[in-house]
Amino acid sequence: MANETREQWGSRAGFLMAAIGSAIGLGNIWRFPAVTYENGGGAFLLPYLIALLTAGIPLLILEYTIGHKFRKSPPAAFRKLAKPAQVIGWWQVTICFVVAAYYAVIIAWALRFVGFSVGQQWGDDANAFFFGDFLQAAEKPGMISSYVDGVLWPLIAVWVVVLAILALGIRNGIEKANMVFIPLLVLFFVVLVARAMTLDGAGKGLDTLFSPDWAALTNGSVWVAAYGQIFFSLSIGFGIMITYASYLRRRADLTGTALVAGFANSSFEILAGIGVFATLGFMATAQGVAVDEVAASGIGLAFVAFPTVISQMPMGALFGVLFFGSLVVAGLTSLISIVQVVVSAVQDRTGLGRLPAVLSVGGLLMVVSIALFPTDDGIYLLDAVDHFINQYGIALAALAVVVTISWALRKLPAFQEHANETSAVRVGTWWRICLGIITPLVLGWMMVDSLRAEFATNYEDYSTEFLLWAGWGVAAAALVIAVLLALVPWRDKKSEAPPAGSDVREEGKS
Repeated sequence: MANETREQWGSRAGFLMAAIGSAIGLGNIWRFPAVTYENGGGAFLLPYLIALLTAGIPLLILEYTIGHKFRKSPPAAFRKLAKPAQVIGWWQVTICFVVAAYYAVIIAWALRFVGFSVGQQWGDDANAFFFGDFLQAAEKPGMISSYVDGVLWPLIAVWVVVLAILALGIRNGIEKANMVFIPLLVLFFVVLVARAMTLDGAGKGLDTLFSPDWAALTNGSVWVAAYGQIFFSLSIGFGIMITYASYLRRRADLTGTALVAGFANSSFEILAGIGVFATLGFMATAQGVAVDEVAASGIGLAFVAFPTVISQMPMGALFGVLFFGSLVVAGLTSLISIVQVVVSAVQDRTGLGRLPAVLSVGGLLMVVSIALFPTDDGIYLLDAVDHFINQYGIALAALAVVVTISWALRKLPAFQEHANETSAVRVGTWWRICLGIITPLVLGWMMVDSLRAEFATNYEDYSTEFLLWAGWGVAAAALVIAVLLALVPWRDKKSEAPPAGSDVREEGKS
Protein backbone atom coordinates (compact mmCIF):
# COMPACT_ATOMS: atom_id res chain seq x y z
CA MET A 1 0.00 0.00 0.00
CA ALA A 2 2.87 2.37 0.65
CA ASN A 3 3.65 2.59 -3.06
CA GLU A 4 0.14 3.61 -4.00
CA THR A 5 -0.38 7.23 -4.93
CA ARG A 6 -1.70 9.11 -1.93
CA GLU A 7 -5.24 10.41 -2.16
CA GLN A 8 -5.64 14.06 -3.09
CA TRP A 9 -8.24 16.77 -2.68
CA GLY A 10 -10.27 17.36 -5.81
CA SER A 11 -9.85 21.14 -5.62
CA ARG A 12 -8.43 23.94 -3.50
CA ALA A 13 -12.00 24.87 -2.55
CA GLY A 14 -12.57 21.33 -1.29
CA PHE A 15 -9.50 21.46 0.93
CA LEU A 16 -10.44 24.93 2.15
CA MET A 17 -13.97 23.83 3.08
CA ALA A 18 -12.57 20.83 4.96
CA ALA A 19 -10.01 23.00 6.79
CA ILE A 20 -12.68 25.54 7.73
CA GLY A 21 -15.01 22.72 8.76
CA SER A 22 -12.35 21.31 11.06
CA ALA A 23 -11.67 24.70 12.64
CA ILE A 24 -15.32 25.64 13.11
CA GLY A 25 -16.56 23.40 15.88
CA LEU A 26 -18.59 23.47 19.06
CA GLY A 27 -16.08 25.75 20.78
CA ASN A 28 -16.70 28.53 18.27
CA ILE A 29 -20.37 28.61 19.19
CA TRP A 30 -20.28 28.17 22.95
CA ARG A 31 -16.75 29.18 24.02
CA PHE A 32 -15.83 32.36 22.13
CA PRO A 33 -18.81 34.51 23.25
CA ALA A 34 -18.18 33.75 26.94
CA VAL A 35 -14.41 34.28 26.67
CA THR A 36 -14.99 37.63 24.95
CA TYR A 37 -17.52 38.75 27.56
CA GLU A 38 -15.28 37.75 30.48
CA ASN A 39 -12.16 39.44 29.07
CA GLY A 40 -13.02 43.01 28.24
CA GLY A 41 -15.89 42.69 25.74
CA GLY A 42 -15.17 44.68 22.60
CA ALA A 43 -11.65 45.46 23.85
CA PHE A 44 -10.90 41.71 23.78
CA LEU A 45 -11.08 41.75 19.97
CA LEU A 46 -7.74 43.61 19.83
CA PRO A 47 -5.64 40.94 21.62
CA TYR A 48 -7.70 38.30 19.81
CA LEU A 49 -6.73 39.76 16.42
CA ILE A 50 -3.09 40.08 17.47
CA ALA A 51 -3.11 36.46 18.65
CA LEU A 52 -4.59 35.37 15.31
CA LEU A 53 -1.88 37.19 13.34
CA THR A 54 1.11 36.33 15.55
CA ALA A 55 0.28 32.74 16.51
CA GLY A 56 -2.83 31.31 14.89
CA ILE A 57 -2.11 31.91 11.21
CA PRO A 58 1.69 31.36 11.51
CA LEU A 59 1.04 27.99 13.15
CA LEU A 60 -1.53 27.11 10.49
CA ILE A 61 1.03 27.89 7.78
CA LEU A 62 3.62 25.75 9.57
CA GLU A 63 1.28 22.77 9.90
CA TYR A 64 0.16 23.09 6.27
CA THR A 65 3.80 23.21 5.20
CA ILE A 66 4.82 20.14 7.23
CA GLY A 67 1.96 18.11 5.78
CA HIS A 68 2.52 19.35 2.22
CA LYS A 69 6.31 18.91 2.27
CA PHE A 70 6.34 15.34 3.58
CA ARG A 71 2.91 14.25 2.35
CA LYS A 72 2.42 11.98 5.32
CA SER A 73 0.51 11.70 8.59
CA PRO A 74 1.98 13.46 11.68
CA PRO A 75 4.09 10.52 12.99
CA ALA A 76 5.62 9.80 9.58
CA ALA A 77 6.11 13.51 8.83
CA PHE A 78 7.92 14.20 12.11
CA ARG A 79 9.99 11.05 11.63
CA LYS A 80 11.22 12.55 8.36
CA LEU A 81 12.45 15.54 10.36
CA ALA A 82 14.17 13.45 13.03
CA LYS A 83 13.34 9.95 14.25
CA PRO A 84 12.88 10.97 17.91
CA ALA A 85 10.45 13.69 16.79
CA GLN A 86 7.90 11.08 15.73
CA VAL A 87 6.84 10.97 19.39
CA ILE A 88 5.17 14.35 18.80
CA GLY A 89 3.24 12.96 15.85
CA TRP A 90 2.06 9.92 17.80
CA TRP A 91 1.14 12.21 20.69
CA GLN A 92 -1.11 14.17 18.35
CA VAL A 93 -2.66 10.89 17.19
CA THR A 94 -3.41 9.71 20.74
CA ILE A 95 -4.85 13.14 21.61
CA CYS A 96 -7.14 12.90 18.58
CA PHE A 97 -8.24 9.42 19.67
CA VAL A 98 -9.20 10.69 23.13
CA VAL A 99 -10.95 13.81 21.84
CA ALA A 100 -12.92 11.87 19.21
CA ALA A 101 -14.20 9.39 21.82
CA TYR A 102 -15.98 12.08 23.85
CA TYR A 103 -16.62 14.70 21.14
CA ALA A 104 -19.03 12.32 19.40
CA VAL A 105 -21.34 12.13 22.42
CA ILE A 106 -21.83 15.93 22.48
CA ILE A 107 -22.96 15.73 18.85
CA ALA A 108 -25.32 12.93 19.89
CA TRP A 109 -26.82 15.21 22.58
CA ALA A 110 -27.31 17.98 20.02
CA LEU A 111 -28.95 15.52 17.64
CA ARG A 112 -31.51 14.56 20.27
CA PHE A 113 -32.14 18.22 21.11
CA VAL A 114 -33.03 18.95 17.50
CA GLY A 115 -36.04 16.71 18.10
CA PHE A 116 -36.65 17.99 21.63
CA SER A 117 -36.87 21.54 20.25
CA VAL A 118 -39.98 20.74 18.24
CA GLY A 119 -42.04 19.73 21.28
CA GLN A 120 -39.87 21.54 23.84
CA GLN A 121 -39.79 18.39 25.99
CA TRP A 122 -37.57 20.04 28.60
CA GLY A 123 -40.64 21.79 30.02
CA ASP A 124 -40.16 24.50 32.63
CA ASP A 125 -36.83 23.30 34.01
CA ALA A 126 -34.24 22.78 31.28
CA ASN A 127 -31.48 22.11 33.83
CA ALA A 128 -33.35 19.28 35.55
CA PHE A 129 -34.37 17.84 32.18
CA PHE A 130 -30.84 17.82 30.75
CA PHE A 131 -28.95 16.42 33.74
CA GLY A 132 -31.76 14.34 35.20
CA ASP A 133 -34.28 13.11 32.63
CA PHE A 134 -31.97 13.07 29.62
CA LEU A 135 -28.45 12.27 30.89
CA GLN A 136 -29.64 10.53 34.09
CA ALA A 137 -26.39 11.79 35.63
CA ALA A 138 -25.23 10.43 38.96
CA GLU A 139 -25.09 12.84 41.89
CA LYS A 140 -21.30 12.84 41.79
CA PRO A 141 -18.57 11.14 39.75
CA GLY A 142 -17.84 7.57 40.63
CA MET A 143 -18.15 4.22 38.92
CA ILE A 144 -20.42 3.63 35.92
CA SER A 145 -23.59 1.94 37.14
CA SER A 146 -26.04 2.31 34.25
CA TYR A 147 -26.33 3.08 30.54
CA VAL A 148 -28.61 5.72 29.04
CA ASP A 149 -30.48 4.45 25.98
CA GLY A 150 -31.54 7.95 24.95
CA VAL A 151 -27.89 8.91 24.46
CA LEU A 152 -26.68 5.53 23.19
CA TRP A 153 -28.65 5.28 19.96
CA PRO A 154 -27.93 8.79 18.62
CA LEU A 155 -24.24 8.21 19.49
CA ILE A 156 -24.26 5.07 17.35
CA ALA A 157 -25.92 7.07 14.55
CA VAL A 158 -23.19 9.74 14.75
CA TRP A 159 -20.45 7.15 14.45
CA VAL A 160 -22.14 5.42 11.51
CA VAL A 161 -22.35 8.73 9.59
CA VAL A 162 -18.75 9.73 10.38
CA LEU A 163 -17.27 6.35 9.46
CA ALA A 164 -19.32 6.14 6.26
CA ILE A 165 -17.98 9.53 5.14
CA LEU A 166 -14.39 8.56 6.04
CA ALA A 167 -14.71 5.22 4.24
CA LEU A 168 -15.55 7.04 1.00
CA GLY A 169 -12.13 8.71 1.05
CA ILE A 170 -10.67 12.20 0.90
CA ARG A 171 -12.25 13.38 -2.35
CA ASN A 172 -15.50 11.42 -2.41
CA GLY A 173 -16.14 11.44 1.32
CA ILE A 174 -14.59 14.24 3.38
CA GLU A 175 -14.44 16.83 0.59
CA LYS A 176 -17.98 16.29 -0.70
CA ALA A 177 -19.42 16.18 2.81
CA ASN A 178 -17.81 19.50 3.74
CA MET A 179 -18.92 21.11 0.48
CA VAL A 180 -22.47 20.43 1.72
CA PHE A 181 -22.01 20.87 5.48
CA ILE A 182 -20.20 24.24 5.53
CA PRO A 183 -22.70 26.18 3.35
CA LEU A 184 -25.51 24.52 5.34
CA LEU A 185 -23.89 25.58 8.64
CA VAL A 186 -23.47 29.17 7.46
CA LEU A 187 -27.07 29.26 6.24
CA PHE A 188 -28.39 27.89 9.54
CA PHE A 189 -26.40 30.38 11.57
CA VAL A 190 -27.17 33.42 9.42
CA VAL A 191 -30.89 32.70 9.75
CA LEU A 192 -30.47 32.05 13.49
CA VAL A 193 -28.58 35.32 14.04
CA ALA A 194 -31.09 37.28 11.94
CA ARG A 195 -33.89 35.88 14.11
CA ALA A 196 -31.98 36.62 17.33
CA MET A 197 -31.41 40.23 16.29
CA THR A 198 -35.17 40.83 16.06
CA LEU A 199 -35.83 39.71 19.67
CA ASP A 200 -36.69 42.18 22.41
CA GLY A 201 -33.53 42.86 24.41
CA ALA A 202 -31.13 41.82 21.61
CA GLY A 203 -29.43 45.22 21.75
CA LYS A 204 -29.00 44.86 25.50
CA GLY A 205 -27.18 41.57 24.97
CA LEU A 206 -24.91 42.97 22.27
CA ASP A 207 -24.05 45.99 24.42
CA THR A 208 -23.02 43.61 27.19
CA LEU A 209 -20.83 41.60 24.83
CA PHE A 210 -19.14 44.36 22.87
CA SER A 211 -18.96 47.31 25.26
CA PRO A 212 -15.17 47.69 25.55
CA ASP A 213 -13.40 47.59 28.87
CA TRP A 214 -10.08 49.07 27.76
CA ALA A 215 -8.58 48.67 31.23
CA ALA A 216 -8.74 44.89 30.69
CA LEU A 217 -5.93 45.17 28.13
CA THR A 218 -3.46 45.80 30.96
CA ASN A 219 -4.37 42.42 32.48
CA GLY A 220 -2.03 39.63 31.35
CA SER A 221 -4.73 36.97 31.78
CA VAL A 222 -6.79 38.66 29.04
CA TRP A 223 -3.95 38.23 26.56
CA VAL A 224 -3.45 34.62 27.66
CA ALA A 225 -7.18 34.06 27.09
CA ALA A 226 -6.92 35.53 23.59
CA TYR A 227 -4.07 33.24 22.58
CA GLY A 228 -5.79 30.30 24.26
CA GLN A 229 -8.97 30.90 22.27
CA ILE A 230 -6.99 31.03 19.01
CA PHE A 231 -5.10 27.80 19.76
CA PHE A 232 -8.23 25.90 20.73
CA SER A 233 -10.47 27.18 17.93
CA LEU A 234 -8.18 26.71 14.92
CA SER A 235 -7.54 22.96 15.35
CA ILE A 236 -3.85 23.67 16.04
CA GLY A 237 -1.84 21.04 17.90
CA PHE A 238 -4.03 18.07 16.94
CA GLY A 239 -2.09 17.21 13.78
CA ILE A 240 -5.30 17.77 11.80
CA MET A 241 -3.91 20.39 9.46
CA ILE A 242 -0.71 18.36 8.90
CA THR A 243 -2.91 15.43 7.90
CA TYR A 244 -5.25 17.43 5.66
CA ALA A 245 -2.35 19.25 3.94
CA SER A 246 -0.67 15.91 3.18
CA TYR A 247 -3.40 15.30 0.60
CA LEU A 248 -2.78 18.58 -1.27
CA ARG A 249 -1.43 18.69 -4.80
CA ARG A 250 2.17 19.72 -5.40
CA ARG A 251 1.17 23.24 -6.45
CA ALA A 252 -0.80 24.51 -3.46
CA ASP A 253 -1.18 28.03 -2.06
CA LEU A 254 -0.34 27.28 1.57
CA THR A 255 -0.20 30.78 3.05
CA GLY A 256 -3.21 32.07 1.15
CA THR A 257 -5.28 29.10 2.27
CA ALA A 258 -4.16 29.58 5.89
CA LEU A 259 -5.19 33.25 5.79
CA VAL A 260 -8.62 32.43 4.37
CA ALA A 261 -9.21 29.59 6.84
CA GLY A 262 -8.02 31.65 9.82
CA PHE A 263 -10.17 34.68 9.06
CA ALA A 264 -13.18 32.53 8.11
CA ASN A 265 -12.97 30.79 11.48
CA SER A 266 -12.72 34.09 13.36
CA SER A 267 -15.58 35.62 11.36
CA PHE A 268 -17.80 32.70 12.31
CA GLU A 269 -16.81 33.10 15.97
CA ILE A 270 -17.85 36.75 15.94
CA LEU A 271 -21.11 35.81 14.18
CA ALA A 272 -21.70 33.19 16.89
CA GLY A 273 -21.03 35.79 19.58
CA ILE A 274 -23.65 38.11 18.07
CA GLY A 275 -26.24 35.34 17.89
CA VAL A 276 -25.57 34.02 21.39
CA PHE A 277 -25.59 37.36 23.20
CA ALA A 278 -28.56 38.74 21.28
CA THR A 279 -30.44 35.68 22.49
CA LEU A 280 -29.18 36.04 26.07
CA GLY A 281 -30.26 39.70 25.96
CA PHE A 282 -33.79 38.55 25.15
CA MET A 283 -33.67 36.04 28.00
CA ALA A 284 -32.47 38.67 30.47
CA THR A 285 -35.16 41.12 29.36
CA ALA A 286 -37.89 38.49 29.66
CA GLN A 287 -36.78 37.64 33.20
CA GLY A 288 -36.13 41.25 34.21
CA VAL A 289 -32.50 40.63 35.16
CA ALA A 290 -29.07 41.76 33.93
CA VAL A 291 -27.45 39.86 31.06
CA ASP A 292 -24.55 38.77 33.26
CA GLU A 293 -27.02 36.83 35.41
CA VAL A 294 -28.01 34.60 32.49
CA ALA A 295 -24.66 34.48 30.67
CA ALA A 296 -23.24 30.99 30.39
CA SER A 297 -20.77 29.01 28.31
CA GLY A 298 -20.10 25.48 27.19
CA ILE A 299 -22.61 22.74 27.90
CA GLY A 300 -24.63 24.98 30.24
CA LEU A 301 -25.16 27.53 27.47
CA ALA A 302 -26.11 25.03 24.79
CA PHE A 303 -28.26 22.56 26.70
CA VAL A 304 -29.67 24.62 29.58
CA ALA A 305 -29.68 28.35 28.78
CA PHE A 306 -30.73 28.04 25.15
CA PRO A 307 -33.60 25.60 25.76
CA THR A 308 -34.87 28.05 28.40
CA VAL A 309 -34.76 30.85 25.81
CA ILE A 310 -36.43 28.70 23.16
CA SER A 311 -39.38 28.09 25.48
CA GLN A 312 -39.85 31.85 25.94
CA MET A 313 -39.52 33.14 22.39
CA PRO A 314 -41.98 33.26 19.49
CA MET A 315 -41.22 30.55 16.91
CA GLY A 316 -38.94 28.94 19.47
CA ALA A 317 -39.16 25.50 17.85
CA LEU A 318 -37.65 26.76 14.58
CA PHE A 319 -34.92 28.60 16.49
CA GLY A 320 -34.12 25.44 18.44
CA VAL A 321 -33.92 23.27 15.32
CA LEU A 322 -31.56 25.79 13.69
CA PHE A 323 -29.36 26.14 16.78
CA PHE A 324 -28.99 22.44 17.59
CA GLY A 325 -28.79 21.61 13.89
CA SER A 326 -25.84 24.01 13.69
CA LEU A 327 -24.18 22.21 16.62
CA VAL A 328 -24.62 18.86 14.87
CA VAL A 329 -23.16 20.08 11.57
CA ALA A 330 -20.26 21.96 13.19
CA GLY A 331 -19.52 18.97 15.38
CA LEU A 332 -19.57 16.48 12.51
CA THR A 333 -17.10 18.45 10.36
CA SER A 334 -14.69 18.66 13.28
CA LEU A 335 -15.10 15.03 14.33
CA ILE A 336 -14.43 13.80 10.79
CA SER A 337 -11.13 15.70 10.72
CA ILE A 338 -10.11 14.43 14.17
CA VAL A 339 -10.71 10.77 13.31
CA GLN A 340 -8.94 11.20 9.95
CA VAL A 341 -5.69 11.96 11.81
CA VAL A 342 -5.81 8.52 13.45
CA VAL A 343 -6.86 6.78 10.22
CA SER A 344 -4.05 8.41 8.24
CA ALA A 345 -1.44 7.47 10.85
CA VAL A 346 -2.60 3.85 10.88
CA GLN A 347 -2.47 3.72 7.08
CA ASP A 348 1.04 5.16 6.91
CA ARG A 349 2.28 2.91 9.72
CA THR A 350 0.72 -0.39 8.65
CA GLY A 351 0.11 -0.06 4.91
CA LEU A 352 -3.60 -0.81 5.35
CA GLY A 353 -6.04 0.42 2.73
CA ARG A 354 -8.56 3.12 3.60
CA LEU A 355 -11.53 0.85 4.32
CA PRO A 356 -9.69 -1.55 6.67
CA ALA A 357 -8.07 1.41 8.43
CA VAL A 358 -11.38 3.22 8.88
CA LEU A 359 -13.13 0.10 10.14
CA SER A 360 -10.35 -0.80 12.60
CA VAL A 361 -9.84 2.73 13.94
CA GLY A 362 -13.53 3.59 13.84
CA GLY A 363 -14.55 0.30 15.40
CA LEU A 364 -12.18 0.77 18.34
CA LEU A 365 -13.20 4.41 18.80
CA MET A 366 -16.86 3.51 18.65
CA VAL A 367 -16.42 0.82 21.32
CA VAL A 368 -14.55 3.18 23.68
CA SER A 369 -17.03 6.00 23.09
CA ILE A 370 -20.08 3.78 23.67
CA ALA A 371 -18.55 2.06 26.69
CA LEU A 372 -17.81 5.25 28.63
CA PHE A 373 -19.96 8.22 27.70
CA PRO A 374 -23.67 7.26 27.30
CA THR A 375 -23.67 6.41 31.00
CA ASP A 376 -24.71 7.97 34.30
CA ASP A 377 -21.06 8.94 34.86
CA GLY A 378 -20.52 10.11 31.27
CA ILE A 379 -20.94 13.85 31.85
CA TYR A 380 -18.29 13.87 34.59
CA LEU A 381 -15.85 11.79 32.55
CA LEU A 382 -16.35 14.05 29.55
CA ASP A 383 -15.82 17.21 31.58
CA ALA A 384 -12.62 16.03 33.25
CA VAL A 385 -11.09 14.44 30.15
CA ASP A 386 -11.91 17.46 27.99
CA HIS A 387 -10.33 19.91 30.43
CA PHE A 388 -7.08 18.01 30.94
CA ILE A 389 -6.55 16.83 27.35
CA ASN A 390 -7.06 20.41 26.14
CA GLN A 391 -4.84 22.08 28.74
CA TYR A 392 -2.09 19.45 28.98
CA GLY A 393 -2.41 17.67 25.66
CA ILE A 394 -3.28 19.91 22.75
CA ALA A 395 -1.61 23.13 23.95
CA LEU A 396 1.46 21.26 25.22
CA ALA A 397 1.76 19.33 21.94
CA ALA A 398 1.65 22.62 20.02
CA LEU A 399 4.44 23.92 22.26
CA ALA A 400 6.48 20.78 21.57
CA VAL A 401 6.03 21.28 17.81
CA VAL A 402 7.27 24.88 17.71
CA VAL A 403 10.14 24.30 20.16
CA THR A 404 11.34 21.20 18.29
CA ILE A 405 11.17 22.77 14.84
CA SER A 406 12.36 26.28 15.66
CA TRP A 407 14.79 25.72 18.55
CA ALA A 408 16.00 22.11 18.48
CA LEU A 409 16.10 21.35 14.74
CA ARG A 410 16.25 24.95 13.43
CA LYS A 411 14.10 24.03 10.43
CA LEU A 412 11.98 27.19 10.17
CA PRO A 413 14.03 28.65 7.27
CA ALA A 414 13.58 25.41 5.30
CA PHE A 415 9.83 25.40 5.89
CA GLN A 416 9.66 29.09 5.02
CA GLU A 417 11.33 28.36 1.69
CA HIS A 418 8.95 25.49 0.98
CA ALA A 419 5.86 27.57 1.80
CA ASN A 420 7.05 30.41 -0.42
CA GLU A 421 7.67 28.13 -3.42
CA THR A 422 3.97 27.75 -4.23
CA SER A 423 2.17 30.42 -2.18
CA ALA A 424 0.78 33.73 -3.38
CA VAL A 425 1.56 35.46 -0.07
CA ARG A 426 5.20 35.02 0.93
CA VAL A 427 6.24 34.68 4.57
CA GLY A 428 9.41 36.28 5.86
CA THR A 429 11.26 37.18 9.04
CA TRP A 430 8.05 38.08 10.90
CA TRP A 431 6.85 34.47 10.49
CA ARG A 432 10.04 33.06 12.00
CA ILE A 433 9.89 35.56 14.87
CA CYS A 434 6.27 34.62 15.62
CA LEU A 435 6.99 30.89 15.68
CA GLY A 436 10.46 31.07 17.17
CA ILE A 437 9.78 33.58 19.94
CA ILE A 438 6.19 34.78 20.43
CA THR A 439 4.28 31.48 20.13
CA PRO A 440 6.54 29.32 22.36
CA LEU A 441 6.71 32.04 25.03
CA VAL A 442 2.93 32.48 25.09
CA LEU A 443 2.27 28.72 25.10
CA GLY A 444 4.85 28.26 27.86
CA TRP A 445 3.23 30.97 29.97
CA MET A 446 -0.19 29.39 29.37
CA MET A 447 1.14 26.12 30.80
CA VAL A 448 2.55 27.85 33.90
CA ASP A 449 -0.60 29.87 34.43
CA SER A 450 -2.83 26.82 34.00
CA LEU A 451 -0.78 24.63 36.33
CA ARG A 452 -0.81 27.31 39.01
CA ALA A 453 -4.61 27.39 38.92
CA GLU A 454 -4.76 23.58 38.79
CA PHE A 455 -2.75 23.08 41.96
CA ALA A 456 -4.55 25.87 43.81
CA THR A 457 -7.89 24.06 43.73
CA ASN A 458 -9.30 20.87 42.23
CA TYR A 459 -10.98 21.38 38.88
CA GLU A 460 -14.74 21.78 39.44
CA ASP A 461 -14.14 20.60 43.02
CA TYR A 462 -13.94 17.01 41.83
CA SER A 463 -12.23 14.57 44.17
CA THR A 464 -8.47 14.19 43.80
CA GLU A 465 -8.91 10.45 43.18
CA PHE A 466 -11.30 11.07 40.28
CA LEU A 467 -9.04 13.70 38.70
CA LEU A 468 -5.98 11.49 39.01
CA TRP A 469 -7.43 8.84 36.72
CA ALA A 470 -10.02 10.69 34.62
CA GLY A 471 -7.98 13.89 34.17
CA TRP A 472 -4.26 13.70 34.80
CA GLY A 473 -4.26 9.98 34.08
CA VAL A 474 -5.81 10.29 30.62
CA ALA A 475 -3.52 13.17 29.62
CA ALA A 476 -0.45 11.26 30.82
CA ALA A 477 -1.60 8.03 29.17
CA ALA A 478 -1.87 9.82 25.80
CA LEU A 479 1.81 10.79 26.05
CA VAL A 480 3.00 7.41 27.36
CA ILE A 481 1.21 5.51 24.59
CA ALA A 482 2.72 7.92 22.05
CA VAL A 483 6.21 7.14 23.34
CA LEU A 484 5.54 3.38 23.18
CA LEU A 485 4.24 3.65 19.61
CA ALA A 486 7.34 5.59 18.62
CA LEU A 487 9.56 2.83 20.02
CA VAL A 488 8.04 0.21 17.71
CA PRO A 489 10.47 -0.17 14.76
CA TRP A 490 9.29 0.97 11.32
CA ARG A 491 9.76 -1.20 8.29
CA ASP A 492 12.14 1.15 6.58
CA LYS A 493 11.65 -0.28 3.13
CA LYS A 494 8.00 0.74 3.15
CA SER A 495 8.33 3.89 5.18
CA GLU A 496 11.10 5.22 2.95
CA ALA A 497 9.23 4.52 -0.27
CA PRO A 498 8.46 7.49 -2.55
CA PRO A 499 6.20 9.95 -0.72
CA ALA A 500 2.75 8.42 -0.63
CA GLY A 501 1.13 11.78 -1.22
CA SER A 502 3.10 12.77 -4.28
CA ASP A 503 1.76 12.85 -7.74
CA VAL A 504 4.01 10.28 -9.49
CA ARG A 505 4.32 12.28 -12.67
CA GLU A 506 5.15 15.53 -10.87
CA GLU A 507 7.43 13.74 -8.39
CA GLY A 508 9.67 12.63 -11.24
CA LYS A 509 10.16 16.26 -12.29
CA SER A 510 10.99 17.60 -8.85
